[in-house]
Amino acid sequence: MFATTDAFSGFSVDDIERARAFYGGTLGLEVEDTEGMLALKLGGGGTVLVYPKGEAHAPATFTVLNFPVEDIDAAVDRLTAAGVTLERYPDFPDPDAKGIYRGMGPDIAWFADPAGNILSVLADPA
Repeated sequence: MFATTDAFSGFSVDDIERARAFYGGTLGLEVEDTEGMLALKLGGGGTVLVYPKGEAHAPATFTVLNFPVEDIDAAVDRLTAAGVTLERYPDFPDPDAKGIYRGMGPDIAWFADPAGNILSVLADPA
């Protein structure tokens, strides 16, 4: 029934303007305004809706958006150069000096958007 719909995912933020600056400026995604919300245009044609929730926003404690990359080291270097802090999780083995978790599947590094939602870059196996 839904196999032919243009489905999309979404998540909330506490400040839509900070989200616009982060996703459009820091991450370099195409960001479109849509009725007070943001549509993030992803590679491959996908779209993610980011909607404001103000003080009622609760950051996602799980990964809401993954960015597969060819060179995870270069991607992490660009993120940290842009002022992004990588997440470290005490329940996992220690990441390397850059903050990349290796050897648990695809190499991966997690970070948060300004609203605290968890995102990742991970080594694209292709």
